[in-house]
Amino acid sequence: QVQLVESGGGLVQAGGSLRLSCAASGRTSGSYVMGWFRQAPGKEREFVAAITWSGGSTYYADSVKGRFTISRDNAKIPVYLQMNSLKPEDTAVYYCAAKTPWGTHYTDTKYNYWGQGTQVTVSS
Repeated sequence: QVQLVESGGGLVQAGGSLRLSCAASGRTSGSYVMGWFRQAPGKEREFVAAITWSGGSTYYADSVKGRFTISRDNAKIPVYLQMNSLKPEDTAVYYCAAKTPWGTHYTDTKYNYWGQGTQVTVSS
């Protein structure tokens, strides 16, 4: 089992930046792909970004490309999400998740472990 805890959310004005962190405890020695998802009120949870265990490959939703950066230190958890040029439509609860290396990284059902989420609110 892996326990994930997100931090770094908050209220920011449009155009501002936030850095989310995801810490882990438990069996963290696996080669986990780490992902970030988000869910806005009344909407389904959506993929934001993912990073392979080595950090060598990253994946982004089109809506955040060029603005968000996912990173991790030395093939470990924690993992970070640097969010720049934030927009009101980025407002959501952001979730950190972990999965095994196989299969698509874009689908939430493929992830085995989830954090409780951290709220990000972007004011206009």
